[in-house]
Amino acid sequence: MRDALAKSTNKEFSARPREFESMTTTHEYDVVVVGAGTSGCYAAATIASEGLDVVIVERKTAEEAGHIACGDALKGANAFPDAIPKEQIEPAFTNTDVDHGRFEIPQEDSVLEIPVPGELAVIDRWEYGRLLIEGAEQRGVEFHYDTVVQDVTQDASGRVTGVRGKKKGEVVQYEADVTIDGAGALSLLQDKADLSDATFDTNVSYSQFCSAYREIVEVDEPVEWSDALVFKPAEVAAGYIWYFPRTETTINAGLGFQMTEQPMKLVEDLKQDLRARPEFENATVTDKLGAALPTRRPYDSAVAPGFMAVGDAAGHVNPTTGGGIAGAAYAGKYAGEQAVRAIEQGDVSESALWHYNERVMDHFGARYASLDVYNILSTAIDVDGLTGLLARVPGEKFAEALYSGTTSFGPRLIAQTAKESYGFWREIYQFYETKNAADDVMRHYERYPRRPSAMEGWQKERDRLMETVYDVTGAEPKY
Repeated sequence: MRDALAKSTNKEFSARPREFESMTTTHEYDVVVVGAGTSGCYAAATIASEGLDVVIVERKTAEEAGHIACGDALKGANAFPDAIPKEQIEPAFTNTDVDHGRFEIPQEDSVLEIPVPGELAVIDRWEYGRLLIEGAEQRGVEFHYDTVVQDVTQDASGRVTGVRGKKKGEVVQYEADVTIDGAGALSLLQDKADLSDATFDTNVSYSQFCSAYREIVEVDEPVEWSDALVFKPAEVAAGYIWYFPRTETTINAGLGFQMTEQPMKLVEDLKQDLRARPEFENATVTDKLGAALPTRRPYDSAVAPGFMAVGDAAGHVNPTTGGGIAGAAYAGKYAGEQAVRAIEQGDVSESALWHYNERVMDHFGARYASLDVYNILSTAIDVDGLTGLLARVPGEKFAEALYSGTTSFGPRLIAQTAKESYGFWREIYQFYETKNAADDVMRHYERYPRRPSAMEGWQKERDRLMETVYDVTGAEPKY
């Protein structure tokens, strides 16, 4: 394997912008990872554990690294890859008593308590980020902070060979056999790289993403719902407000909304809701942060020659809840293991990296693609219809749909709830048809192609299924 090194060069590159024509410091590694988030740290730690030279390039300072906008709720808190085991990050788990969701439905003057399958926790995201970085460093990962990536380098064949950027005004270049994009939603790397000859998913637009904003709020008295994840519809169906208790008196209060909505209006919706809740009287805000995140299906393919995308940069987020920590951790593991295998075999082609896609789809990708169907439904139904649906469909059926991607909601249950559902029969039946369409999508993703050459045929059938989704939901095409 390469020895990590740094060298200076004055080489001229004909296509290089003027800003890159000065002295450049070049670093060589087996793998360069961009972004010190969950997926990036797990990918790098996995690679370093196998003895390869890997660096994480992070735009933030060492002090700020790990400070990321997040709801702090963690589903699947019991399972993390071995490269950075749960014991390493567990001190950041501030509330492990949460065990259900609490849906507040103001229009119905009701509260729906629903079970959430799997182990839950609420975390201190910044402390979690610090512990992730510490765990990766212990396994031999190097971190280069204050480094803003501005470009992607490729050879004549189109293989990605690294990245280029600036560190405190100095031009820096990273050359690597494999580049892993963990730079988050709407990643710059994917804008800069020419991936047109690969199967890498470039069907990406703002309408497939959500803006999220959260405040950390300290209250005087313990909240009565400290064992629950609290959700509440925003003024538009495409958004929701959340209150996740880090502790009994420290609350992560935030909201998420499709990027097609006006952000400042919805931030005001959160502030108004905070002011109207007696438990937040005299509360103190200690931190504010916002970010973008995917509310879309996973990328059809997240690989190209010499290149892989992980976590938010590949759509590895539950599109109905915005939860992405557990999926990002395993995406990082799978990408890291595939990078090691490809480098050891001397082949970093798209085909050599393809198995990473398969493992993602087998683990959680098919489920997330199914969940995207329910997200599409939420963009097409008005707030009254959505809240009426929430109030009348049994809570455990919603829990199944929102977390597992399917539910045992059928004609018999529709008949049983007919009396209580008067006035919302259309929405109930629409939910049933959406459930069937989501099941079809999941089954198709479970037949994900085993080689790049089969992708085109698989995509055509998937797109046919999506036409049914749009017909059933009445939504505008998302892709």
